[in-house]
Amino acid sequence: MKIVNYFHASSMKGEASRQVLYLVGPVGAGKSSLVESIKKALEEEEAIYALKDCPMREEPLHLIPKHLRSRFEMMLGVQIEGDLCPICKYRLQHEYNGEYEKFPVVATNFSIRSRKGIGVVPPVDPNNQDTSVLTGTVDISKMDMYSEDDPRIFSLNGAFNVGNRGLVEFIEVFKNDVEYLHTIITATQEKAIPSPGKGAMIYFDGIIIAHSNEAEWNKFKSDHTNEAILDRIVKIEVPYCMELSEEIKIYEKILKKSRFDAHIAPHTIEMAAMFAVLTRLSPSNKVDSMTKLKIYNGEEIVEKGSTRRIDIMELREEAGLREGMNGISTRFITKVIDSALSSSEHNCINPLSIMESIVRAVKELDNNEEDRKKYLAFVQDTLRKEYNKILEKEITKAFIHSFREQAESLFDNYLDNAEAYVNKTRLKDRSTGEELQPDEKFMRSIEEQIGVSESSAKGFRTDVTSYMFYVVRNGGRLDYTSYEPLKEAIEKKLTVSVRELSRIITKSKVRDKEQDEKYNAMVEEMKANGYCDCCCDVILKYAANNLWKD
Repeated sequence: MKIVNYFHASSMKGEASRQVLYLVGPVGAGKSSLVESIKKALEEEEAIYALKDCPMREEPLHLIPKHLRSRFEMMLGVQIEGDLCPICKYRLQHEYNGEYEKFPVVATNFSIRSRKGIGVVPPVDPNNQDTSVLTGTVDISKMDMYSEDDPRIFSLNGAFNVGNRGLVEFIEVFKNDVEYLHTIITATQEKAIPSPGKGAMIYFDGIIIAHSNEAEWNKFKSDHTNEAILDRIVKIEVPYCMELSEEIKIYEKILKKSRFDAHIAPHTIEMAAMFAVLTRLSPSNKVDSMTKLKIYNGEEIVEKGSTRRIDIMELREEAGLREGMNGISTRFITKVIDSALSSSEHNCINPLSIMESIVRAVKELDNNEEDRKKYLAFVQDTLRKEYNKILEKEITKAFIHSFREQAESLFDNYLDNAEAYVNKTRLKDRSTGEELQPDEKFMRSIEEQIGVSESSAKGFRTDVTSYMFYVVRNGGRLDYTSYEPLKEAIEKKLTVSVRELSRIITKSKVRDKEQDEKYNAMVEEMKANGYCDCCCDVILKYAANNLWKD
């Protein structure tokens, strides 16, 4: 949104139009990807009009003499800024005798590969910093034919020439010496760049986008002699992604581009992404790291023992602006996934193998010991506990084929009772028609699953019924997943009810015929949900040894 605001302000001729857009953030946060997206968006834009054979793809209205511009501006309803480049000025005078209406105009597109409207400046060797990369060169071969100030000896092929009327990207901008960056000062405020040789300044109208890592930014801004450039920068921080669902999409996109054909078990990428996000979150005094991750991912979490939802804005305010600027990078996780895929024995990876791969990679990290210990604790404690919860729910759902139906039945029953309780009415038994009091024991058996205390039960029931009426009024469809806290309570209730049976089936080495049939049915259900024979076997053995312990 900050980037969009910058472009909007620039288009309104605000001060932003004379400032460098500077993206700063940790490695692998997506700075280059954001700039690539902007460049690709430019390539997809409609063609613009430019003077034919102009090295700077110049605005045709620059042909109009200064004394006529006010009349043209009134007729066209536009503001004409800038002047012809020295090459087009020479051609207008000598090829077209000053008759500007005869100068040919063409339609031209933007292109990264062809260097049309998009200039790129990579970091330059400090010992060999030549500003010709920015502003073009003098063609030495023509110097014996023309004088030093003749525009015909200019080769306007620098990044600023190429990026005129488009954008110029500075990659790892502060790896260059500050003297090399002085061209930025005039290009932003005065909208002019030096011409090669002894020519006059050349008008430049384009966006300058720069990006670098935070260490280089801190080093650059600490030198007070750089204040002229610092004053011309709009700094936008690009933190790591802190939404789990979005982080998962990143890895899925990268995997689609690879040639790995191994099977990936459900929740494998989710566990890797979960670890990455956990390392980026600032510690909170209000909630634990996993709860904070879920809230940032858009899940509704109710405070234990009350009906108050935890406010995401409170957590963000507590964390401060630095959150997301540290932690594990996307590239680190991508390498972990690649390593797990390339070393998989049965051409299959699962959450357990990905966690092992993360542990190995973290131990090899060139970080301080404190960070390594913290990251290992995330994997071996926080992540494993969360995966155990997910797996328990997964096996339970596979075991109870009618899980959804049972969940919906509990949901309907709870909603009927809660509504009667809140409205102080009686329930009508659907079978006998008998009027009954709301079933307090049944409601408490569900509410207790998420820690709703007896004193706050009334508030919780009021919240549930109010939310359900809101959904119905807005044309929504009610089901057991409609209200996140109630969904969690119902799923926990069902999990508890089958825990003992699931334990027997997963741990039994010798099963009777009935148990064997149920076990096989559970395996088939898991395979239908994305598991293969290999990962299903590994996961169930892990579950037998780690879940439902006596």
